[in-house]
Amino acid sequence: MTRSRTLIVISVVAALALLVGVVVVAAVMTRADWKAPEPAAKSAPSGLEKFYDQKLSWSDCEDSAKCAWIKVPIDYAEPAGATTRLRAVVHPATRGTAKRSILVNPGGPGGSAIGFASSMSSSFGADVRRTFDIVGVDPRGVGRSTPLKCLPAKGFDAFTTTDPDPDDDGEIAALRQSITDLGDACADNSGDLSAHVSTVEAAKDMDVVRALLGRSKLDWFGASYGTQLGAVYAQLFPTKVGRMVLDGAVDPTLDAAGSSLGQTTGFQRALDAYAEDCVEQSSCPLGKDVDAGLAKIADLMKALESAPMKATADRQLTEAQAFYGIAVTLYDKTSWPYLSDALTAAFNGDGSVLLGFSDFYFDRQKDGSYGDNSGQVIYAVNCLDASKPLTQPETEALIPRFEKASPVFGRALAWGALACADWPIKATNPLPKITADGAPSILVLGTTRDPATPYEWAEALASQLSSGVLVTRVGDGHTAYNSGNECITDAVDAFFTKGTVPKDGLTCK
Repeated sequence: MTRSRTLIVISVVAALALLVGVVVVAAVMTRADWKAPEPAAKSAPSGLEKFYDQKLSWSDCEDSAKCAWIKVPIDYAEPAGATTRLRAVVHPATRGTAKRSILVNPGGPGGSAIGFASSMSSSFGADVRRTFDIVGVDPRGVGRSTPLKCLPAKGFDAFTTTDPDPDDDGEIAALRQSITDLGDACADNSGDLSAHVSTVEAAKDMDVVRALLGRSKLDWFGASYGTQLGAVYAQLFPTKVGRMVLDGAVDPTLDAAGSSLGQTTGFQRALDAYAEDCVEQSSCPLGKDVDAGLAKIADLMKALESAPMKATADRQLTEAQAFYGIAVTLYDKTSWPYLSDALTAAFNGDGSVLLGFSDFYFDRQKDGSYGDNSGQVIYAVNCLDASKPLTQPETEALIPRFEKASPVFGRALAWGALACADWPIKATNPLPKITADGAPSILVLGTTRDPATPYEWAEALASQLSSGVLVTRVGDGHTAYNSGNECITDAVDAFFTKGTVPKDGLTCK
């Protein structure tokens, strides 16, 4: 497991642009005559009737959308017990009252579906927006839903600067203890919720949401981890699946080592592509040779491990922060110039730009607070989903393979695979085997040089789903739909609006 969260391409580009002084404006489509839905649950699961039939109070909220609170049980095995709240937002269709709703999720785990819904309400094609409400529900423990509370800001600052690729017993112990401390903080500050933020439980929440929206079927657009959440929903409720698109797919069969190695390969593949592009530019900080340039980045990381670099008046750039600062720029090709700016500064002894990108990665604000809990809740979700954790000897044995795959990212991602071994909260709802037998066609989108969810994962998920249909985007960056590829856009929009299923294996260049 890596210390990462999936960042939607739109958000990455906009935020990094703002850091270097570019103004980005997004249009938002809204509608004032939306009518609150009536719950559609006619046969709620036994014991859950009060959740499927609850009356929601919808009110105006940001961007003229409609918002409501939804109550769900903390533990579905004890529905009469304690509850938690989900925050839902609806961006109404642009033509009349919609008969369908697309629930969207940006991934993470820990990304805000509420923010993503706002972006997607202006990113989906006009035909989609005329037909569908766009709905975002922050998953349990995430964002504006009742959040999982773990470390305070200063404690999480320390967590994010912990050496991610330890070299001796003391550093290994510190890294492992940081994971245990984070989990203990979640349990201490969030109680029972800390043990119930698994993907299985979040998928059950989405079925409650489906019913409360008055929909007999769940239409879904999930990106990155949002593909895992969607796939688990399809496994649990195959006959309730409507039109489902899984973009930047996760392979749910991978263990911690396989997942981390896949990301190691994916991020190095993206860094290689950046370097190959950079050396063709007139002012590339890597020089004119790809291999020499990549070695220069690796040398920077090694130097930072022993001697952090001055970044601001009161903060330094550590190796861990440089790791995240570089990684975030690889989510989209249009961010590559910002990586060049950051590396140019760092090679000249100024770590401020990479530090700013690392802060964006974790949504760290200028006052030292954090805008959301995504950097912490990702551990809780992943470790509650996990199969058997790795041991330290198994992890150490993997390091040479990871280093070969990526001199820049390999060691850190190898050690990241060990994390769930030290998570103190017991997993009770592990991921099920995914086949989704009985579900209609499910679109699985993969991008050939996706750093965060390698293309091979999309191939794997499409083959695991009984009704999976693989659509390939040839290109760079994380996820396919918002990449500007007209072929992808047309295929997804036609699927949502007309139910047109593209040919399995469609390739969009």
